[in-house]
Amino acid sequence: MRNRIFPLLVGAAVFILLVAVLVAPAGAAGGDTLVSVGSPTSPFSQNKQNEPAVAIDANNPNIVVAGSNDNIDEEACNAGLDTTCPFTDGVGGSGVYFSFDSGSTWTQPTYTGYSARNCLGAVGGDDTTAPCVPQIGGPIGTLPWYYENGLVADGDPALAFGPAPGANGFDWANGSRLYYANLTSGFTGNNGLKGAEGIAVSRTDDVTAAAAGDKNAWMPPVIASKQASATFSDKEQIWADNAESSPFFGNAYVCFGRFQGAGGQAMMVLTSRDGGDTWATKQVAGGSAVAPSKWGTSGCTVRTDSQGTAYVFYEQFMNPDRFPNPIGTHFMVRSTDGGVSWTRPVAIGTTRDPCPLQQFDGTSGRCVMDGIAGARADLAGSPNVSIANGAPTGEGATDEIVRAWVDATTTNEEHVMVSTSFDGAQWTDPVQVESSGDRGYYTAPALSPDGTDLYLVYNAFTTPLRDDTTSDRGLVGVVMHADVAADGSLSTLTEIHRGVVGDPRASSQNNIVMEFLGDYVYAAATNDYGVAVWNDTRNGADCPAVDAWRAAMQADHSTYPDGRPAIEQACPATFGNSDIYGGSYTDPT
Repeated sequence: MRNRIFPLLVGAAVFILLVAVLVAPAGAAGGDTLVSVGSPTSPFSQNKQNEPAVAIDANNPNIVVAGSNDNIDEEACNAGLDTTCPFTDGVGGSGVYFSFDSGSTWTQPTYTGYSARNCLGAVGGDDTTAPCVPQIGGPIGTLPWYYENGLVADGDPALAFGPAPGANGFDWANGSRLYYANLTSGFTGNNGLKGAEGIAVSRTDDVTAAAAGDKNAWMPPVIASKQASATFSDKEQIWADNAESSPFFGNAYVCFGRFQGAGGQAMMVLTSRDGGDTWATKQVAGGSAVAPSKWGTSGCTVRTDSQGTAYVFYEQFMNPDRFPNPIGTHFMVRSTDGGVSWTRPVAIGTTRDPCPLQQFDGTSGRCVMDGIAGARADLAGSPNVSIANGAPTGEGATDEIVRAWVDATTTNEEHVMVSTSFDGAQWTDPVQVESSGDRGYYTAPALSPDGTDLYLVYNAFTTPLRDDTTSDRGLVGVVMHADVAADGSLSTLTEIHRGVVGDPRASSQNNIVMEFLGDYVYAAATNDYGVAVWNDTRNGADCPAVDAWRAAMQADHSTYPDGRPAIEQACPATFGNSDIYGGSYTDPT
């Protein structure tokens, strides 16, 4: 999520990363609590997290693990030139957080690795040109064993629990295995990975030790994607077949978009049948860059039902130059033989991406929703999916599928949409579900394994699109719930939690040109409760100096303007302090 090009939608752009330390704050079931508990409130960009993911261990449903892009180990702006806040080469940013009380409270471990968190610098002085020298073996709040293997953990977290393998194959009696997939690049000067970005998978069979800071509880990361010098892998999601009723129980799947050379971004699926040691690769949809409309595929979700059918859903994008509101298409592929073969892509619906404006960082455009220099919204229209597969046993599964996404009928009319299916082919008419006044940003559903409850989380903007950087803006996290009838129909989704509104102008790309909130929110559920995580800016402060500089940037679509502010001198201490918040919600009915 940082130091990389985003070829799918808009060319070059700076991305982000994250993670932290062992802390256990007070939580409140039914309310919300800080998930990224190890992150400091300052300085920028160490105080920056975004793109949360979450998973529940179906066989031990009190255990929940979350991830995010976390900048905790990055250098401060005052290290080196005070007007730059760079990502430190080689420093990872895939954060991990553990809960052993169903998501009510969280801990964030500290490991050792390649760390720049002690590169704090000073105002002006000799350090204005002295580069940060990271500490080898220093404290890290990110996934361990990347530096030691010539790799960098680059964010875009995705997590899943499955059964651990044993002498007689996969069995919950062997314990549970946590899979954590993320983007990875080669460490500077090391050939540990070909291409700009690959997909790596970390694993642990001992979350208790991992949460306590035991680095050895984690296996070394495995590069799961096939890599060539021109490969750029992006936007991965992971799932483990966690229903004992499935003939492919224990299989793990990763979907992602692969950009390689000329053309668009192809959709890929990786399958592991040995607990993540090795991965087989299948291309399930070709890349498409046919002007002026097609722009490649991304924004995928992978899930399995109780019979082991694996589903991958993704979006075929329209060229964002076709704004406002380019039309994307949701596609589905599925496998009934454990990932050996996949069906041809089937279109299951369309969405109007929330792309009312193009914003610029000097070289490329970004779709935004809250206003000029706002947070990108490139994947808001992509499908997020949950299947009621009866895990951990598969008993009582309905195998109903719920799909959620954001659809923008017009500017300031962005809606959270939900549709259901039992086979992936026939879908109910989409229903608008967000609370009044909310402009849906990112969303994710979670069905209980027995299919009787639906939990849904979304981020939303509470203010209209701004044509300036001086007016207040609002960002909020919302959790909803609906009962599901035996025929699969949903009761009205009702708001069961509304977070504290924050100002997204307090978030930032490291180059400070635009806000940054990432591309995901996540939810997971058991038969008794649901858990949700979202991006949150309640603890961040807007910086008028940055607002003014961003406005100047937007006035000149080709160059960075003079006068870039020195963040730690010109801004409130908590500028950039975006957090991951979440909550645990008992079935209200």
